[in-house]
Amino acid sequence: MPTAAATSSFPSSARSPLPLSAIVVDDEQLARDELAYLLKSAGDINVVAQGKNGLEAISLIREHNPDLVFLDVQMPGLDGLGVVKKLLDRKVPLPKIIFATAFDQYAVKAFEVNAVDYILKPFDKKRVAQSIERARLKIEAGAGPEEKFDTLMRLLESQKPTTAKTAKILIKAAGRLFLTDPKDICYATIEDGVITVATSGHAGMEGQSNCRTLEELFENLDPNFFWRAHRSFLVNINHIREVVPWFKSSYQLRMDDKKQTEIPVSRAQTRRLRELFNL
Repeated sequence: MPTAAATSSFPSSARSPLPLSAIVVDDEQLARDELAYLLKSAGDINVVAQGKNGLEAISLIREHNPDLVFLDVQMPGLDGLGVVKKLLDRKVPLPKIIFATAFDQYAVKAFEVNAVDYILKPFDKKRVAQSIERARLKIEAGAGPEEKFDTLMRLLESQKPTTAKTAKILIKAAGRLFLTDPKDICYATIEDGVITVATSGHAGMEGQSNCRTLEELFENLDPNFFWRAHRSFLVNINHIREVVPWFKSSYQLRMDDKKQTEIPVSRAQTRRLRELFNL
């Protein structure tokens, strides 16, 4: 009997995979919580840390040296691809990186062509499990970071200007639907799930966007000009009239809309503000 018990237990232990350490980085708390929950439910993933922006991602990767990083592509300031570029520039060993993205199908093809794994938002439990298994096989095979990140970044960047030039933003105001050029948008803000968009100048207007989130609106705008200054505000940096010093080394932005709206800069984005204007 002891021999039989030993024999039957052996295959079970052989099949039990070693736990992998993982870091989740996303600027949205709900997205981080959802992905962390899916990873923990996988049973063999240990989420060692979470980050909310690109700078935190770099710091956490260097600190924890994880097996896996689930990295949001679109984050204000330093985005997911920028994180990879900085890690490569600093010669930090790359963990297995799985991008989380809400990009369109063109961008998804760019990921596939360059053998970089990705998961689409909203997250799917089965797809997350597939990504974990792919990463595990690469780790067990001792595969290095062979992803062609430079080519991937060029492909993704090449589509942005086209999107920015052709897109018109729909604004509902005074019972009418206006198609607005993105360059005329001063800022957008969300409150109670409703996005208000303001255009610039004395003849500017305010109306509502049909987008559900600021992230969805941001996808239709040029990231070279639009910046998430605060969790509730998206601003066009070309329509910032004045940077106003505020309490405890913080700032507010006075915009050039007809109300000269003042917009707070979150503590997390203060560094980005200083970078933008050499403060």
